[in-house]
Amino acid sequence: MAAEAGMLELPFTCDEQLTRRMRLRFQSLQQKNGRPQDGEKLLSPNEHIYRVDFIQQHKLRFLRWDVQLDRPGKVTVTGTSQHWTPDLTHLMNRQLLEPVGIFWKKLGAKEVECNEADAQEFGERITELAQIRKVMYFLLTFTGGLEPAQLKASIVFQV
Repeated sequence: MAAEAGMLELPFTCDEQLTRRMRLRFQSLQQKNGRPQDGEKLLSPNEHIYRVDFIQQHKLRFLRWDVQLDRPGKVTVTGTSQHWTPDLTHLMNRQLLEPVGIFWKKLGAKEVECNEADAQEFGERITELAQIRKVMYFLLTFTGGLEPAQLKASIVFQV
């Protein structure tokens, strides 16, 4: 949690069980020579499902993202429109929200960069969605050799 008074820092937590279930869906389709449903989003090996649990839902104001990458690479954070504990194994492309947050670290850089306008808009959208959700699910895509173990991410609100 954020150390400063009046701030709430909510971490992104990898939902390994849900990610595994979604990968099993992909494997099942491959084994049966099946096709995904029209518009179904199947997880790529570099995609993982994360969640944010809102311990407070109201009177939040987005302040900033706190994204730390242990090595160079890029992570794309996409929100999903699922309201309750989802069975995301049948996640549809239309359930992926925009804008997305794109965070990257260049070789030799100390700081993580992002497209600030999109990150700000995305954070504000999450603030609105928090009012109707206790949990929000995210699809994180890792590129440039980056892996989940090399990410520490949270979203910081003023309360």
